[in-house]
Amino acid sequence: MAYKIIVSQCTACGACEFECPNGAIAMKGDAYIINATKCTECQGSFDRPQCAEVCPVPKTCVPA
Repeated sequence: MAYKIIVSQCTACGACEFECPNGAIAMKGDAYIINATKCTECQGSFDRPQCAEVCPVPKTCVPA
């Protein structure tokens, strides 16, 4: 499984990029994206996906 960012809702604040323990989040164009091959939903590092926890826009980082 992996998470994804709803690009149309992303404000490009950058909060998620630095919280990802796998380095799966990067800027592409005007928004951030999640590399599904690197995303582990933070299993083994945190109880919940950190991108969703720190995102200031509700329901922007969601399960793919």
